Parts: sequence; structure tokens; C-alpha cells
Amino acid sequence: MLGQSRVLPYSGTIIFIGASTGGTEAIREVLVRLPADVPPILIVQHMPEMFTGSFARRLDSLSAMNVREAIHGEPVLPGVAYLAPGHSHLSIKHMAAGGYQCELARSEPVNRHRPSVDVLFHSAAEQVGRSAIGVLLTGMGKDGAAGLLRMMRAGAWTIGQDQASCVVYGMPREAALLGATREVVPLTEVAAHVMLRLGGSRHAKATQHRG
Repeated sequence: MLGQSRVLPYSGTIIFIGASTGGTEAIREVLVRLPADVPPILIVQHMPEMFTGSFARRLDSLSAMNVREAIHGEPVLPGVAYLAPGHSHLSIKHMAAGGYQCELARSEPVNRHRPSVDVLFHSAAEQVGRSAIGVLLTGMGKDGAAGLLRMMRAGAWTIGQDQASCVVYGMPREAALLGATREVVPLTEVAAHVMLRLGGSRHAKATQHRG
């Protein structure tokens, strides 16, 4: 119909980020350094459901890209970051017609968490494979470590935050011990390393910290 445009399914690189303790500021630090035309980003932050909506809105106000809570069944598009709502696991699913969509499930906690980083990362390995970039940031425990390893074995590029810049060096440490990280970098360099993996011709923004 006149005035309507068809959005083509996205089938390129997709970025997956997981974090826990200290992750709200770590995720902000990464997102504000990425451009508006970044590939789709799916994020799990361990956080109660009453806070994820406001967290997504805060990130949206600070970032060049759009940031919102993920909705079950919505297509995954470039320039958008999808945050797992605090009540559900977030995963990605390849659509029969092409492209990907977000999947939400209120199933049992994994690693004592819902949403769980491992759930997201395992789906990335299975559905996206070598077209994925996995990033594991600061957090207590081991959630995401096994999933990051599976992503790496599926051909994805994997990045872990280094100990010095973590609030809690738990999740990235477990991933490093498993041999799941192809790179271990300071928080302030994560976005730049993601951009290098996306082609190297574009550079992450040197955005100042914003509250």
C-alpha cells in the first residue's frame, strides 16, 4: 500500500552482550561508544523486572542507537539494541522467511538467573554461529561462560572484559578459564574491538562518560 515500506529481514552480524554485577554502567560504557548504524545487539543484564524498562530507556537516551526491552517475536533489526526484560529469558531464533527474531520465555532460571546470559549465548551459537560477536562483561558467578565457549566453537568472535576494569571479575574469569575468550580487553576498549571485528573501516565513537 502507498505510504508503507517493507522492512527487509536482517541476516548479517549480530552482537550479544551479557553482564551482571556492575553491568549497568559497563553496558552503558559499551553502547555509548557505538554508532547509530551498528548491527543488532541483544543484551542480558541480571536485573529485576521492575528495573529493566527504565534501564532500557536510560540507555536509549544516552546511545546513538535505539535501545528497548525485547518483545517476543519481534524482528531483529540493525541500529537497535534489545534488552531482556527482567521476567524472561531472551534468545534469538532464525525465521523461516529470513532474518531473526527475539524469543522470550518464562521458563526455569538457568545458573539461578532469569534472564540468563547462557540462554542467550547458547541460542547465538545455535542460530547465528560464525556471524555472531559475543561479549561477556563484569559479573558475579559463571553465567555466560559456557555459552561463550559454545559461541566460540561455533565460529563466533568472543570478547571478555579484563579483571582490572571489572567490578566483579567472576563471569569473564570463568570464561577465560574455559578458554572461551578470543580477546580479553579493558572495558573502555570493548566497543572499539567490536567495531574492528565489523570491518575496521569504521571506528567506535570516543564518547565521553554521561550520567
